[in-house]
Amino acid sequence: MLLSGLLVGLLALRTLAASDPDPFETLTIKAPDGSITANFIRAGAHITNLFVKDKVGVFRDIILGYDDRSLYLSDPAHPYFGPVVGRYANRIKNATFTLPGGGTFHTGANENHGLDTLHGGFIGFDLHIWNLTSQSSSSLTFSLLDPNGTEGFPGTVTTTVTYALQDNAEWKISMSARTDSETPIMLSSHTYWNLDAYHYSQDVSDHFLQLQADQFVATDGILIPTGELANVTGTPLDFRQPATLGSRIPETSGTNLCGTGCVGFDNCWIYEKNTSDAAPKMSLWSLKSGIRLDILTDQIAAQVYTCNGIAATRNITRKADHGGSNGAVYADHSCVVLEQQSLIDAINNPQWGVNQFVEPKDTYEWNSLYKFSIVKS
Repeated sequence: MLLSGLLVGLLALRTLAASDPDPFETLTIKAPDGSITANFIRAGAHITNLFVKDKVGVFRDIILGYDDRSLYLSDPAHPYFGPVVGRYANRIKNATFTLPGGGTFHTGANENHGLDTLHGGFIGFDLHIWNLTSQSSSSLTFSLLDPNGTEGFPGTVTTTVTYALQDNAEWKISMSARTDSETPIMLSSHTYWNLDAYHYSQDVSDHFLQLQADQFVATDGILIPTGELANVTGTPLDFRQPATLGSRIPETSGTNLCGTGCVGFDNCWIYEKNTSDAAPKMSLWSLKSGIRLDILTDQIAAQVYTCNGIAATRNITRKADHGGSNGAVYADHSCVVLEQQSLIDAINNPQWGVNQFVEPKDTYEWNSLYKFSIVKS
């Protein structure tokens, strides 16, 4: 259940005056040692390009997106290519929640014909124009004021995100949010990855994944949590030891693990509690490009989505650097999203003991470090 691309774009741009900064202006930052470069735009605080070196020393853009920046707001496919998603990432059952202090709220029911809320509703954080509050050669900070009542959420929320590129090909993301009254907040970065940059291969079947996670959130046919936290042992979701995505995706056929009839992953893994904060919670790498990504995070879970059905339901032309100039589209299982976050819909599952309600005295924090290196053969 999506608004048309034109309407979404108009709503997101409705407050812009002629004197306001271009929301699609390319903002480029680079690590001091030149090991990593990235482009961003104010619209949705999107990352639009991320360049790191492959095994032969060539810089590759390893994230999906558009060459036409305006599509980040106007494409009716609305894939969430690289923005901050919020005010509540992932899904809310029945687009409804009740505050611990009392009061039931109904949020924008923008998915599954009105059965749930996804990534903040019809006009989530990804479709707002963020303010650029500070900029240097290696970092950017954006801020967003989300008024009380937006998409049905209570409380006015002020959010900041800082993107910083560091030596040794590191990308650090830091988010924080404050509210003037109790409200649920769960943010995430929604970047689509292909470490081969559609140069060494056309999919992610040979990408290795390792996750320090022994449980996952069990979901129903439309990916709403059932309330069970299941063990990964004996399932295709056991990535405690490295395995290729291509070896595990076929094992999901007939299991409905990523929704009714789905083949692939669209699941929330729960990180083991005994892992060191200095160790990666998640790693992804390709022997073809030689690029490895290690993620350190303070979040307790991660949603992994392997672009199931993206071709049939989206039909999005690739960037030119990814072969789009020849008419190629982003195909099923040709990419993977790694969303560091809390547990899906914990606001409707109090038995998990995960508090996602933020009060005025609190500050919501989200921090992740993405470390790139070359795989040692």
